[in-house]
Amino acid sequence: MKNLFKKLDKSNLPYVEGMLSIIANILLFALKYWAGIVTGSIAIMADAWHTLSDSLSSVIVLLGAKFSKKPADKEHPFGHGRADLIAAFVIGIMLLLVAFDFVLQSYDTLKNGEGSMFGPLAIYVMIASVILKELLAQFAFWGARKAESKVLKADAWHHRSDAISSLIILIGIFLGKYFWWLDGALGLVVALLIGYAAYEIIRDSIYTLLGESPSAEIIEKLKRTCERCYPENLHPHHFHVHSYGDHNEITFHICLPPEMSIREAHEIVDYIENQITEEYAYSVTLHIDPLDEVEIEGFDSNEIV
Repeated sequence: MKNLFKKLDKSNLPYVEGMLSIIANILLFALKYWAGIVTGSIAIMADAWHTLSDSLSSVIVLLGAKFSKKPADKEHPFGHGRADLIAAFVIGIMLLLVAFDFVLQSYDTLKNGEGSMFGPLAIYVMIASVILKELLAQFAFWGARKAESKVLKADAWHHRSDAISSLIILIGIFLGKYFWWLDGALGLVVALLIGYAAYEIIRDSIYTLLGESPSAEIIEKLKRTCERCYPENLHPHHFHVHSYGDHNEITFHICLPPEMSIREAHEIVDYIENQITEEYAYSVTLHIDPLDEVEIEGFDSNEIV
C-alpha cells in the first residue's frame, strides 16, 4: 500500500481522490438511505443526502484540477493554477452551508424536545460511514500535503464533516435515551467545528488570491542562494510573491555597485534568476538598485518594503 502511494504523482492526486470520493459517496448514500427507510429514521436519511452532497464537492475537485493544469494562453499568461483556489473557496462555502444546516436542525431538535431513536441496522451503517469517510479524509489530507493543494485540503474537511455527523448519530444511538438533548447539543458543537474549518479554507483561498506576503522561510532561502551566487552582499529586499497554483512568480531587489557595467550586472542577475528557478522552480524577476555605501549604511536586509 505504501508503494502504491509513492507511485501516485502529485499532479494526478486530485483526479484519484475525486473519483474515489464520488464512488464511495454514492455507495454510502445508497446504504444510508436504505437504512433510513428500513429503520424509519429521518436523521439517517438526512445524513444520506449530506453524503451525496459530498459528491458535488468532489466534482468541483475534479473540475478545479482539470482547469488548473491548463497551460498559459494569451488571456491567462501565468496559467490557470488559481482555479484550484477558486474550487477550494467554493467547497469552503459549501461547508459553511453544511454548518448552518446543522445549527438549524440542532436548534429545532432542542426547541421541540426531540430525541433520537434508531434500530440496530443504523449502528452498522453509521460505523461503516465513520470509518470510510475518515479514511477518505486521511487520504485527501495526505494528498493535500504531497500536492500542496488547497482544494484537496478543503475536500478532506468535507469528508471529515460527514464522518463527524455520522459519529453524532452513533453517540445519539447509545446515549440519546439517557439525555434527550444530547443529539441537539452535539449538533451545535459539530456545526461550530465545521464552520471554523470552512472559515480557514475560505481565508487561505482568499489570502492567496489577493496576494500574500512571502514567508520568512522563503525569504531566507532566496537570500542564501544570492550569497552563494555572488561574493558581495547584494542586500536583497522588497520581496513579492504571486502564486498561480503550481506556478509562482517572485520579484525582489538587489544592490550592485553603480560603476558596474550593464553587461556584468545583467550576467549576475541572469545567473541568480536561473539558480533560483533550478532550486525552487520559481519564475524570478530581479530589479537592480545602485549600491551607495552612504545610503546603505544601517540598511536592514530583512526589510520587506
